[in-house]
Amino acid sequence: MRKMLVCAATALAALFSSTASAQSAPPDAWRDDLAPISAKDWNADKAAHLLERAGFGGTPEDIAQLAAMSPSEAVRSLVYLSKASGLPAFEHSGIHDPGLEPFPESRPAATDRAKETGESLGVKVKPQGNRRIQPVANKFFYWLRASALETNRVSYWWANRMLTTNAPLQEKMALFWHGHFPVNEDKVRDYRKLLNQLELFQTKGTGSFRDLTVAVAQDPAMLTFLDAGKNIKGAPNENFAREIMELFTMGVGNYGEKDVREAARAFTGWNYVDTKFVINEVQHDTEPKTFLGRTGNFDGVQVIDIIMEQPVTATFMAGKLYRFFVREDLDPKLQAKLGDILRKNKYEIAPFLEAVFMSKDFYSPSSVGSQIQSPVQLAISTYKKLGLKAVPGVPDFNAATAALGQRLLAPPTVAGWAQGRSWITPGLLLERGNFARDVLFPDINFMPPDRYTNAPDIRQVSTRIRDGMDISAATSQAEGVLVAESNMAADRDEDFNTRYASYRGWQMAIQRVKPIPRDAAQLDLSAMVRAKNLRTTAEVVDYFLARLMRVQPATSARAKLINFLDGDLGTADIKLADTYMEDSLRLLTHLIMSLPEYQLD
Repeated sequence: MRKMLVCAATALAALFSSTASAQSAPPDAWRDDLAPISAKDWNADKAAHLLERAGFGGTPEDIAQLAAMSPSEAVRSLVYLSKASGLPAFEHSGIHDPGLEPFPESRPAATDRAKETGESLGVKVKPQGNRRIQPVANKFFYWLRASALETNRVSYWWANRMLTTNAPLQEKMALFWHGHFPVNEDKVRDYRKLLNQLELFQTKGTGSFRDLTVAVAQDPAMLTFLDAGKNIKGAPNENFAREIMELFTMGVGNYGEKDVREAARAFTGWNYVDTKFVINEVQHDTEPKTFLGRTGNFDGVQVIDIIMEQPVTATFMAGKLYRFFVREDLDPKLQAKLGDILRKNKYEIAPFLEAVFMSKDFYSPSSVGSQIQSPVQLAISTYKKLGLKAVPGVPDFNAATAALGQRLLAPPTVAGWAQGRSWITPGLLLERGNFARDVLFPDINFMPPDRYTNAPDIRQVSTRIRDGMDISAATSQAEGVLVAESNMAADRDEDFNTRYASYRGWQMAIQRVKPIPRDAAQLDLSAMVRAKNLRTTAEVVDYFLARLMRVQPATSARAKLINFLDGDLGTADIKLADTYMEDSLRLLTHLIMSLPEYQLD
């Protein structure tokens, strides 16, 4: 399998090279043409392409329903259906306690507060006895573990929305904004803030970009991620001011260092209490600022409005949206036209997307099959095309997409994910094949990551305590396990034991955080074959190729798939194999999902 997938990576590179060569020739007639597609050109293939890009793909039934509409009706049904029906709200585990706020930056900060005040994290210091501050240290690690575990549940909740929603663009836009305004749990350390920001993307994602930018700038998740607490009058922190121009609105080269400094002053005092935005007036700089050629006593909202007035902002954002939904290769002249569309619509995202999804360019050979699916897109579209009604718990969705390079609510930097060809290397293509295998043939050695920790020191502490050791003996440095010097010092501190606190924090978190359901994918590929009354292995291969792939493989690959199925079933007659064909169909599907063309949409 490894050799086959490495060869597939080479084939995928060749596929892109041939695409690039084709695009260096005279462009196809529809390329860069923003004129709307006509009803006579609308068909099932184009409906399938629209579902892939404006959502996460679809079943043959979904495609047929969209194809039966006019192109305008089909596009509008996706763009303007912004409120999904029948989707449950996130079910909290009830893990947050008010005493946790404000959560300290570090364990030393938590225990030092306890020593100074007699209380920290809502826990009072024991008046006497051994390890008087141990409950405080336990509570600190409890929240770190519990928030991370609950964030995993938020990711599952979101993945299930992507899979089952009747408004897929709402979730696709949320995925775009999550990569555009990225924050991660490692820095924020509060699943509630991440969830609130996600719901902001879901509700405002196709509305006004200006309003969304203001809302994100005032969102506690972003305020935490870009260090708002350190942005105060007299000592402005430039993190957010720089990123809002460089990454979120204008792009490099369209502002100066003075603009960064002056914008940072405008955002001083913007902070949060728990999950609520606040402005600390005494920390806000009320003196005049000169920003992008304008002078005044600007606050953060006024700075954002000035940014929106810059022509480059619409051009930058139009280009980023286009590259996400259409293709990476974007002619500057076309980007300028797209910027004009966004600007004329006053930064409203829905009419901009309507124009893009209606355009001939969107359906041109240059655009169709030109994108490497992101890990999240790959996973959700795989589940959808297989007819699943829920995201399986085996394999773990979070671990699987992380292995492929994209874990929800954990973008690597403030720039989000690199995307495009960065999603594909021989190793990552191998992981994509392993993901398909684990969906079709669940791993019998699977260990739920939300119930099990791979941290060797914590596992060792757990084992030693279960064997009857006391805390001091159980948490002593073990052979083969490297322990930080600060932790060894903590062991000598009679007020608390850090490694025990880490172990106890995991225990407390697992007790309170609800488990993720661990059902494997409920698949019946044989039922699909019977429902379509397929009679030969050739018909079966053609059915699954059409169902699963937007870019069809070469005829030689099709022939090899037919030969494989003939050999594995021992016959080309499907009726003869009816009682035992399920495993062979799953092996066939795995081979299809391992083809380089399967990675494209």
